[in-house]
Amino acid sequence: MIAVLQRVSRAAVRVGGEVTGEIGVGLLVLLGVRKGDGEQDAALLATKIARCRIFTDEADKMNLSVNDMEGGVLVVSNFTLLADYHHGNRPAYFDAAPPEEADRLYRYFVKEISTQVPRVATGVFGADMRIAMEADGPVTIVMDSEVLKKGRRKEHEAAH
Repeated sequence: MIAVLQRVSRAAVRVGGEVTGEIGVGLLVLLGVRKGDGEQDAALLATKIARCRIFTDEADKMNLSVNDMEGGVLVVSNFTLLADYHHGNRPAYFDAAPPEEADRLYRYFVKEISTQVPRVATGVFGADMRIAMEADGPVTIVMDSEVLKKGRRKEHEAAH
């Protein structure tokens, strides 16, 4: 599972001209689900995102999480994060999870992050969406659940 976090002053997503999700200060999270991802991937990313300290404190250091800022999270599904662009000029999406599985894991991720961040809004899975945002910084972070799992395995091995 891949997530692109964008620190924002505000963000909104529209489907068919209607706002389906909107936040003020917080994080816009574009979420891509790959084949083989599971609930563990969603839970790991949700926790890491909720705790990620990328908002500035009074000393102008990135030391605060979205919760410390009493901010929101806008989660938007985005299978194009799994683009394979190695051959030719038209990306392929062979690594993206099938839509039914991706939707299930997207919903699971939203449920998980909602238990950790009080203000969570969403787009509409599979819809043609229009996203308006005001980037703050800009601060953009790419997270991959595979990298998080490898880090956990190394920590476990070092402890034993």
